[in-house]
Amino acid sequence: MATARVFVLFVVLSTTLAEEFKLKFKPSTKPVRLFTEEELKRYDGSEEGQPLYMAVKGVVFDVTKGKEFYGKGAAYNALVGKDSTRAVAKMSLDPEDLTSDTKGLTEQQLQSLESVFEDVNPTALYCVWILHTVA
Repeated sequence: MATARVFVLFVVLSTTLAEEFKLKFKPSTKPVRLFTEEELKRYDGSEEGQPLYMAVKGVVFDVTKGKEFYGKGAAYNALVGKDSTRAVAKMSLDPEDLTSDTKGLTEQQLQSLESVFEDVNPTALYCVWILHTVA
């Protein structure tokens, strides 16, 4: 079951972002926008018409094109509006894993995170913003 979730999440992220990349890729040397965690929460799909943003490793991705997967009530909606690094590493939708905290992850989970991030990130460069967490 976990392997299926890994594959589905990877395919959804890749598909959602790859199509946009072909049309809008514009390399940038600086982030387009900085977010606080509070600001990122606004893009969780609860407000109709707002984009859907999901962060992994502090990088915010626009996953609006995958609304059927990430929108309100959709299977992966729990991942949006926050930095879901731990959940992506563990391929989990458990509420306690919906965090940026990577402490205690196994080497295999960290490698899985790197693999997913590296495979998706190049196709999403046009829509990357760096997440700024305010203490």
